Amino acid sequence: MGEDIRANVTIGASVIPVINKLQDILATVGGELSKISLPQVVVVGSQSSGKSSVLEALVGRDFLPRGCDICTRRPLVLMLENRARTPEDDGREWGEFRHLPGRRFHDFSKIRKEIQAETEKEAGFNKGVSDKHIRLKISSPNVLNMTLVDLPGITKVPVGDQPSDIEARIRRMIMSHITQENCIILAVSPANSDLATSDALQIAKEADPTGSRTIGVITKLDIMDRGTNACNFLLGKVVPLRLGYVGVVNRSQEDINKERGIQEALAYEEQFFRDHPVYNGLSDRCGIPQLAKKLNQILEQHIRTALPSLKAELNSYMALVARDLKVYGEVVQSEAEQGMMLLNIIKRYCEDFSAMVDGKGQEILTSQLYGGARIHYIFQSIFVKTLEDIDPCEDLTGEDIQIAIQNATGPRSAIFGPEVPFEVLVRRQISQLLDPCLQCLQFVYDELIKMSRTCESTDLQRFPFLQKHLKEVAGKFLRDAVRPAERMIENLIEMEMGYINSSHPQFISGSKAVELAMHQIKSSQENKDVERVPTTEKGQKSWTGRGRSVVNSVPNHVLGNHSHSNNDRPKSAGSSSSARTWGIPSIFGSKASSDESQLDKSPGETPHDVQRTPATVQLMEPPSILRPPEITENETVEMVATKILLQSYFDVVRKNIEDLVPKAIMHFLVNPAKTSLHNTFIQKLYRQDLFEVLLQEQDEVAAKRKRAREMFLVLQQTVQTIDEVESDMVSQSENASSTVDINTGLPRILEISSGSTQLPMVYISTVT
Repeated sequence: MGEDIRANVTIGASVIPVINKLQDILATVGGELSKISLPQVVVVGSQSSGKSSVLEALVGRDFLPRGCDICTRRPLVLMLENRARTPEDDGREWGEFRHLPGRRFHDFSKIRKEIQAETEKEAGFNKGVSDKHIRLKISSPNVLNMTLVDLPGITKVPVGDQPSDIEARIRRMIMSHITQENCIILAVSPANSDLATSDALQIAKEADPTGSRTIGVITKLDIMDRGTNACNFLLGKVVPLRLGYVGVVNRSQEDINKERGIQEALAYEEQFFRDHPVYNGLSDRCGIPQLAKKLNQILEQHIRTALPSLKAELNSYMALVARDLKVYGEVVQSEAEQGMMLLNIIKRYCEDFSAMVDGKGQEILTSQLYGGARIHYIFQSIFVKTLEDIDPCEDLTGEDIQIAIQNATGPRSAIFGPEVPFEVLVRRQISQLLDPCLQCLQFVYDELIKMSRTCESTDLQRFPFLQKHLKEVAGKFLRDAVRPAERMIENLIEMEMGYINSSHPQFISGSKAVELAMHQIKSSQENKDVERVPTTEKGQKSWTGRGRSVVNSVPNHVLGNHSHSNNDRPKSAGSSSSARTWGIPSIFGSKASSDESQLDKSPGETPHDVQRTPATVQLMEPPSILRPPEITENETVEMVATKILLQSYFDVVRKNIEDLVPKAIMHFLVNPAKTSLHNTFIQKLYRQDLFEVLLQEQDEVAAKRKRAREMFLVLQQTVQTIDEVESDMVSQSENASSTVDINTGLPRILEISSGSTQLPMVYISTVT
């Protein structure tokens, strides 16, 4: 590279090695950190622009694949490491691929072959491209600390197995780098072509329309037509660029074929510019050494501008990495440390669970109900509301009540309304409350299970086996706590069914129920439009008809349903009188039968013969299923009163259940989960023989911890270096005055007698 380059140092050079190392680590880790915006130089140029010669001249070695077709088909990231010379170091240069860790290549021709083999492995053998990087580290006392990235060049016509949109893919790959504001664009154009239509300058203009962060490189100045030169281009008179141009001379294909070294090529370049009648007056704009110094100069000024925002971005990412390190935790070895860690994890788990139930967590959600609030919602908005909507007489018809009343009287007619049918009916309705109560218990259990699974401390995520055992123990604890709560709920229902407390102060009395029933019946009779009947038919109504009119005058909402009519009952085949009812012989039916016998007698029969014929009365056999007869007025009152009593007592029981069931669930299930779960964990899990198993972390976690620790150290070192650079910048601005280059508008480079120049990160891309 020449002693002239190594003798120049800029204040920005001290941060470049750290930034390069950070870039290398971030590229391997990936994720959000790989998107960090670092000051960098991206080189774009066509395939015939001589970019490979520029790249190898900056590296100082000849190791890149060569050919007339597209050669760079995968991004090649080169990490150049300057190794200090020591008495023990033989000074040999070597390369190491990241996909072959530990294997060093001292023969650089083998490095070229490995690049070709790795490219073909991923991109195929026939001109295909891939966006997966090849990472190569070169260590040598003769190189400068920098990172070079060689990107595939744009090809406008697909060849081989390249996809039809190959140009768009490669263009997106290049633009993703040069569109970043922290990027300096190095546009390489050959001098033997029209610079006004240069592919490199066109691409640079798309990403940098103002030209404020683009520097031009003009190659192959030695093969221009005789009598022509690139002086106007180097002076920026054709395509102006704020950062100006630098002219270089590349190795020719003949030099490459004859294996002429790079140092020999640099000497030829120096001699060419010194002897040229035009370029010898532009020595500060010609040659690889001047290009390296200009890049350092531009990068220094760029770092001055980018340092504050870069430092803030690095601090933000460092906080993220520190949070990840906290999740991964520290490695514990001794049993005492393991026991202490296990106790702390169990304690935090139980504290978080209790806080979640009580609504005292550190984070309160505003988008939905969470934790204990969901349990309260289950109690009030689901359980209580469902019980309030239950109608105890909804599935109880008037006929059901009538049959129950008559079955309770047995063979006798009740003088007063019986209590037995009321108790039977009310027990049946109370038993229907058991299912919703048990469902409420199941809902609360499900919520506690969800909370136990989501309640995980930061340390717990490291240990999958401990996490699994905690969930198992918590699940078994909650299942065991459900059983006494379930038994208590069943006992509450059985208690209500076992003793009907008719003396309850909120229960309506029987006399009051009868009074209300008679009032309802009377009101319904008064409001009903009575159908008028002809006078000749009024006298034909029997006493049984009056009983039926009383029932028919009561609307359905009083009885709950229609009474079953006698017309629905089956009749005997021999019955011909509609006035006859089963079990009660009709005197009118017997007389009619006698008259028909006299009319049917033959004229020869005597009265003596008629008297000898016995009168026969046959009863209709009762059907297999008996329905009650027409209800009387008293039975109607009893039915309505029974429904009133059922509703009144069911309301009393409902209020008790609405109050006691949530209390039982809280007492037997929720509260023990908050108070006794910690002791259960200690009994089941805190054993020395389980420490090793429970606190066993996955290999992936250990690897992530290692990468995060390395990344944190690099980020920390980078921030510290930036602080030092900022301090140096302030000191130099106070103690030294710098002149301004009238061509670039940048501070001139400080000349220092010793040291090494740290070149910037450079991205190389070809455009075909």
